[in-house]
Amino acid sequence: MGHSMAEKAKTHQRIVALASKRFREKGLAGIGIADLMKEAGLTVGGFYKHFDSRDDLVAEAVGSALGTWKRQLDTAASGGPPVTYESLVDDYLSKAHRDHPGTGCPVGALAGDFARSHKRTRALVTQEAQGSIQLLATLLRDASVKDKGTARSRAIMTYCALVGAIGVARAISDEHLSREILKTVARLLRNPAPKVAHRHHGR
Repeated sequence: MGHSMAEKAKTHQRIVALASKRFREKGLAGIGIADLMKEAGLTVGGFYKHFDSRDDLVAEAVGSALGTWKRQLDTAASGGPPVTYESLVDDYLSKAHRDHPGTGCPVGALAGDFARSHKRTRALVTQEAQGSIQLLATLLRDASVKDKGTARSRAIMTYCALVGAIGVARAISDEHLSREILKTVARLLRNPAPKVAHRHHGR
């Protein structure tokens, strides 16, 4: 019994990992259960031994893909490379991330799909966005932005700029423009324009 339970758990994880990758590559509606199970070397009937519905699989697959930044923080805490605001921006807006959506940020790959998905999946994505914004705000305050409100505002703007830029860079067919978008947004996020003093004209 123990062996078969362990095998089932292993198979379950294999389906989730594969679905997580394929959904990010093809979209939530881009691959059917039959194709997914075939690729996993299993039958369609076997799907329902592991999941009650497609929505259940989507929520699990998305949940397994979230938390990349948290994992980086855990690695840093264990002596890995430090996590900074700049390192997160540069990694997110890299050519490698653009070219490999299957292993990248699910929000950047599937934001439009998530807006139309099941409430359980949207709840997971909401948690991820909240955590990511909180982390960015903390890193900004550690670096240079001492005001809490300003740090949070910049964190929200950064998060939306990252997700939007990677989406547009993947969507367009012009390689030069795609690279330019990534580089420009990364530069502007790292070095926001200084505030321009308004001149007071005489009345």
